[in-house]
Amino acid sequence: MILNVSGICKSYDGKDILKDVSFHIEEREKAALVGVNGAGKSTLLKIIMNQEEPDRGHSVLSRDRKIGYLAQHQDLAGENTIYEQLLSVKNELLVLTQKIRLSEEKMASLSGDELEEEMRSYSRMTETFEREGGYSYRSEVTGVLKGLGFSEEEFGKHIGELSGGQKTRVALGRLLLTAPDIILLDEPTNHLDMHSIEWLETYLMNYSGAVLIVSHDRYFLNRVVTKVIEIEQGHSMVYAGNYDAFSKKKEALRKAAYAAWVNSRREREHQEAVIAKLKQFNREKSIRRAESREKLLEKMEVVEKPLTEDEQISFRFVPAMESGNDVLTVEDLEKSYDGRKLFSSIAFEIKKGEHVAMIGDNGTGKSTILKILNGAVRQDQGTVTYGVNVISSYYDQEMQVLDSSKTIFEEISDDYPSMTNTQIRTKLAAFLFTEDDVFKRIGDLSGGERARVSLCKLMLSNANFIMLDEPTNHLDINSREVLESALRAYEGTVFYVSHDRYFINRTATRILDLTKQHLLNYIGNYDYYLEKKEDVERAHLPEEESASLKKNDTEAKLDWKAQKEEESRKRKIQSEISRLEAEIESLEKEDGEIDLLFEDPAVSSDHEKLTVLSNRKEEIARSLEAAYARWEELQ
Repeated sequence: MILNVSGICKSYDGKDILKDVSFHIEEREKAALVGVNGAGKSTLLKIIMNQEEPDRGHSVLSRDRKIGYLAQHQDLAGENTIYEQLLSVKNELLVLTQKIRLSEEKMASLSGDELEEEMRSYSRMTETFEREGGYSYRSEVTGVLKGLGFSEEEFGKHIGELSGGQKTRVALGRLLLTAPDIILLDEPTNHLDMHSIEWLETYLMNYSGAVLIVSHDRYFLNRVVTKVIEIEQGHSMVYAGNYDAFSKKKEALRKAAYAAWVNSRREREHQEAVIAKLKQFNREKSIRRAESREKLLEKMEVVEKPLTEDEQISFRFVPAMESGNDVLTVEDLEKSYDGRKLFSSIAFEIKKGEHVAMIGDNGTGKSTILKILNGAVRQDQGTVTYGVNVISSYYDQEMQVLDSSKTIFEEISDDYPSMTNTQIRTKLAAFLFTEDDVFKRIGDLSGGERARVSLCKLMLSNANFIMLDEPTNHLDINSREVLESALRAYEGTVFYVSHDRYFINRTATRILDLTKQHLLNYIGNYDYYLEKKEDVERAHLPEEESASLKKNDTEAKLDWKAQKEEESRKRKIQSEISRLEAEIESLEKEDGEIDLLFEDPAVSSDHEKLTVLSNRKEEIARSLEAAYARWEELQ
């Protein structure tokens, strides 16, 4: 065990955030920490890092182990360039390099015993230099920077020039290069494009230390983690397996917990009714019985009500009317900024009922295309044509369509003046804005709350063509799953930009990949895109561009195949474990039955029968030994 978290409790302003949270992380283990927004995940990481004090409980890091932490927001400063900032992690090697050079210069002027002593020192330094990766550390720094999406042209940028997202990527790169024994990552994929996320997945899967990740990226969690720790209503629960395994077990447990709560409530109500009736009799014996039942009722465990669907956002997109078959036609679209061409000759069509996802690296112009389609940005060239009866609505990831000076209630009522106060409150309640929450100012809301307001407005638009820019960015996993369900059930047309591969896998029927200023078309979801990517690029990209992408694409494809093979292997192992457990149970039962037969006088006096039973018992013992050994091996 490398990290032990025991009985952590934390409250703010009298509200319990964490209640007796306990779990442990083993050597090399990759674990996820999940929960709704506000569940206390980031707070727990800060407690583990001693940046906040728990009210009760403690976390213990194993002796002589190093821990590293990436917070969601970084405040890096200084005159270093990006490359210098990461290279500084290797400062000991830099110093050692300088010492080796000085030693080489010094040896040129020495002789005799002094030269021998200096040569021994030089030999020790070069051995250390080689052992610590002195011949590869610069290429390692370059590899991490490129993996996290920095081009060589950006290596010379100064930290002060960087955006918040770029600073987070620099901090992540520094952390990976320090190679601590356990890494804590708080939303590490937020500022990464798909290629960088895939690179980080592979890096973490092969990382020699342990990792604890807070993330809403379910595809990422599926590939990286083997354990999920959920924080729900302040309590922790640990699940073996990746995110999909957790999700299935969680749903089964949720149904069981809800049934237990209903049964507990019924039993309590029943006992209270019996007590009330006994007291009504007003007899000495009935009162004593009532008092006895009251004592039992006080000792009865109070089952907390589990989180239900009523306490999650809930909505549907319903188009006001049906559009024509041709929803959108884009021809010869071109856009440049500051002399740099984002894209040119972009052309595509979207038909009624399609759910189209547009993907691509950061900076390729995906959000710009959506803004052009919605009139927020003017194209340099090209045409955008909407079909007959198309009513479009746009979800902006920056949520600039919201007025920060208005309250939530005003934001809805001003756009939909025909709605009554009750109707507005009912719609907002579906997005978890109740009572005085509706009078919060937009400017005071968190990113997740602003996202819910934007989704509410999108729902109320009754559009038959919905366009969304990174709709899952500020949503927790539960809200993402509700949005997925709403889009899958939606009978209109959808066009969106997203880097959430799990979301794309569940909602897209077609993918447009904006790469190297070209738009490549894939008829399928994200898994299909991964399978066909290399073939499509080879067929449609210019030869030199296809060749430059081939290596990364092949690696991504192999990673995807390896993941599928690993999932298949795990399923086979689980199947064999289940078979062995059934076999063990059967053998144990038979062994117990033989023991009972030995006690039967009729059997104990039958020598032949005893011999047969004894031989069978020995066979069972051998079979059990083999079954237990294999079961332990599989575990």
